Amino acid sequence: MTDSKLFAPATLGKLTLKNHLVMAPMTRSRAVDAATPNTLMAEFYAQRASAGLIVTEGTSPSPNGTGYPRIPGLWSAGQVAGWKLVTDAVHARGGRIFVQVMHTGRVGHPLNLPAGGEVLAPSAVAAPGEMYTDAKGMQAHPLPRAMTDAEVRHAIQEHVTAARNAISAGFDGVELHGANGYLLEQFLSPDTNRRTDAWGGSVEKRLSFVLEVARQVAEAIGGERVGIRLSPYGVNAGMVAYPEIDETYRKLVPALVATGVQYVHLVDHSAMGAPPVPAELKLALRKAWPRTFILAGGFDRTSAEEALRDGRADLIAFGRPFLANPDLVTRLERGLPLNAPDFGTFYTPGPKGYTDYPASV
Repeated sequence: MTDSKLFAPATLGKLTLKNHLVMAPMTRSRAVDAATPNTLMAEFYAQRASAGLIVTEGTSPSPNGTGYPRIPGLWSAGQVAGWKLVTDAVHARGGRIFVQVMHTGRVGHPLNLPAGGEVLAPSAVAAPGEMYTDAKGMQAHPLPRAMTDAEVRHAIQEHVTAARNAISAGFDGVELHGANGYLLEQFLSPDTNRRTDAWGGSVEKRLSFVLEVARQVAEAIGGERVGIRLSPYGVNAGMVAYPEIDETYRKLVPALVATGVQYVHLVDHSAMGAPPVPAELKLALRKAWPRTFILAGGFDRTSAEEALRDGRADLIAFGRPFLANPDLVTRLERGLPLNAPDFGTFYTPGPKGYTDYPASV
């Protein structure tokens, strides 16, 4: 493809990226010691540094937000030091890397939380079904405790602290996880946010937590270093569509402009069985956003090129293809076959299904 835009250099705020490909955030559960990144994780991300931008797996800003086994954190000095191994390894190969800050909210279990952690949420509404714990296997989601106003404000500060820690660890920026049914999205939905105070009730009040996190993080580290991921119509962690869903996102994205964050990362999970994000909603959000707009969800080279050429996105994110193909950029550019991901090793400890996927050359 002679007029390819996908592999041409791109810009993200003040950063120059090698290409228009983003490695999407993917939980890999390899932080085995005190939610601390390690040399194995550094190797994994360095292998994929040919991406224009890497967004790491979801990383908790606090013990309360560490809902899954072996996910990393960004609240302690040891975790900052561990992430420095990762950022140094990626930068040594010319890559750019943002950390995704993810507070899991109600999507957690006490057996998965560090000492002192508690399953908190906007309201006392349990997630449906079960989740895995290393200690006792599958367990029912517990009923979370509804956050007090002081705890809501403290959670905002936890995001700010995590963002500052990210810069100390050498990250180029942070992505706020406002998708996939975790804490920020829990505040957006009337099914998970049944509050009647300043943080819930009307659509506008349900936007407040997300907007305040974005505003304060952008003030702390600079808006050009901040992005946010959104997943309207996503069904992960028991989320469901609601009557005001389009209105919610049509109001949220324009309101985010004033916070100064650099990018909106919109993911459509229909390739994995969720309802599709309506095309008109995607277009409306794209038109409402004056800075970098990233699309994710089931792209291949052809569809990615089309989205860039049509102006529907500035960057395109790939998830599982990057997981199984450390040299995905080369494979796509040369039209080489792709490795298939090993679903059985997505969340298991160790290098198998993590750093042992073969490169093409």
